[in-house]
Amino acid sequence: MNRLKAIRPFGQRIWLDNLSRDLLFSGELARLIKEDGIAGVTSNPTIFHKAISTDPRYRDDLAALKARGFDPEKTYEELVIPDVREACDLMLPVYQESRGDDGYVSLEVSPFLSRDRDGTLAAARRLWQAVGRPNLMIKIPATKEGIEAFGELTADGINVNITLLFSLTQVEAVWDAYIAGLERRHHDGLPLDHIKAVASFFLSRVDSLVDPLVSEPNRGKVAIALSKSAYGRYLERFHGEEFETLKEAGARPQYLLWASTGTKNPAYSDVLYVESLIGPETINTVPDATLAKFRDHGIAADTLIEGIDDAADLLGRVEGEGLDLDAIGSRLQDDGLKLFEQSFTELLALTA
Repeated sequence: MNRLKAIRPFGQRIWLDNLSRDLLFSGELARLIKEDGIAGVTSNPTIFHKAISTDPRYRDDLAALKARGFDPEKTYEELVIPDVREACDLMLPVYQESRGDDGYVSLEVSPFLSRDRDGTLAAARRLWQAVGRPNLMIKIPATKEGIEAFGELTADGINVNITLLFSLTQVEAVWDAYIAGLERRHHDGLPLDHIKAVASFFLSRVDSLVDPLVSEPNRGKVAIALSKSAYGRYLERFHGEEFETLKEAGARPQYLLWASTGTKNPAYSDVLYVESLIGPETINTVPDATLAKFRDHGIAADTLIEGIDDAADLLGRVEGEGLDLDAIGSRLQDDGLKLFEQSFTELLALTA
């Protein structure tokens, strides 16, 4: 069996962390869906900057849009929204066959809105209407303001990929907002069964930052321990009494999505953040290079629950070494926002 498809029986779905016209119109995305079982697509400003700056398929449309005198952000949106629609349409059979569990495509709001609750809400609602596909996910960062907007968008019935999560505290706050949004919607007598949300938890960036700060036996293990601990909390929250009423009304749990899963440290396995976290009701979004590596030599096994009790012990040990995991999470989120803002600034320079 295809090594990527071998993950599926363990209850995890693989999404691709890439989107471009080359991917769409060369037939490559369709092939990945068919042959590798790719079940979703994520995008971000860095991905679109690379696509627009390197793919000649954008050249004529970009020139035509610039000639119309749109501002750079409007030009960018007019350029990529058709791509997002096309990807959604390619994913629609997956969405339909899974009854709305899979087959999503993520489109991010402007990173400049990360501290602007109302601006995030307005942009998310506008993009949702502009794309007009049921399997779209609006991607927003898990800042305080983004989490508040997320709760509102859930109450609106809009699918959200809430991203840049690096700590257990951040994840719990996201789940609080999701459940509160569903409860508001349920209270108003509105349907819940079509809403899908994911929580994107980042891995390799955690180890890159903390490895120099912890003792040698704990290096390369903190991100996986955090992920396993987050999954343990997921099981408690979404398979316990708290979620039971909403589940009976048709609500879906908010799956954890493993992100930043390309291994940055060459001393570690190049499929470390895929092989170590395979388990039910999760998603792993992988860049092309990691996808190819797992296809070549990855091993699919039910690994997510393995050592889940030991994960808390490891986190306790690194905290005993002076590591403040909440502070680390806040720092990494701030760093991630700066990187996305930088990519978006470069992207708007292309469309100006």
